[in-house]
Amino acid sequence: MILLEINNRIIEETLTLKFDGASNGTKPEAVDVTFADFDGVLYHISNPNGDKTKVMISISLKFYKELQEHGADELLKRVYGNFLVSPEAGYNVSLLYDLDVLPANKDEVVHQAGMLKRNCFASVFEKYFKFQEEGKEGEKRAVVHYRDDESMYLEAKKDRVTVVFSTVFKDDDDVIIGKVFMQEFKEGRRASHTAPQVLFSHREPPLELKDTDAAVGDNIGYITFGRPGLPALPHKVLQGEFTSANHSSTLYGFIYLAAHHTQ
Repeated sequence: MILLEINNRIIEETLTLKFDGASNGTKPEAVDVTFADFDGVLYHISNPNGDKTKVMISISLKFYKELQEHGADELLKRVYGNFLVSPEAGYNVSLLYDLDVLPANKDEVVHQAGMLKRNCFASVFEKYFKFQEEGKEGEKRAVVHYRDDESMYLEAKKDRVTVVFSTVFKDDDDVIIGKVFMQEFKEGRRASHTAPQVLFSHREPPLELKDTDAAVGDNIGYITFGRPGLPALPHKVLQGEFTSANHSSTLYGFIYLAAHHTQ
């Protein structure tokens, strides 16, 4: 079994090392690391202006402007506070940490730094969960082109939030693997009455996307969480421990998992 974490270990381990060194009075060393996720998201960890006592973490997402339309900037400000600074050239978001002024809650700060990509995504999920909680209907559907040929669609109803992911298969073998992969989610639904309904459409987009420019083709698949008449992400699931933040992490994790299986 492959376990994919929604946090970024390179960020967490680097920042932990820097914080621990500063706590122990170790002279800081230079850092300049650029790396990418398998889905093309670019990261940069560096010392701005060569100052080794400062650590900047930057992220570049091709679709960040679409996330900004749904409150990404505001959510990141809420999560990161003064750590959020003007973005480094060529990047969308930057965080800055001062090793001379260490935070009291170092573990939480490191954890949130590692969740940077997830937190960029979170605003669009939280926005539509809030629409649903407030009983709003008819709000414009959100569309996020999270990969070059693949998109995510969100729509809020009074009793549910519908989320549709598109995916592109490389060949016939990938289609078969994709169907097997989705069958596992169906089995999970049988094992837990609180699990969301998951549907898979091959070639044609689901009815929720009938009025969009959603792609059609033998190598196209659509994964739907929720359809009219099916209990997908109902209001009661958004109560108690099932918060919008939990759902944001779950859905972001699904994007990560699905992307890994279709690469």
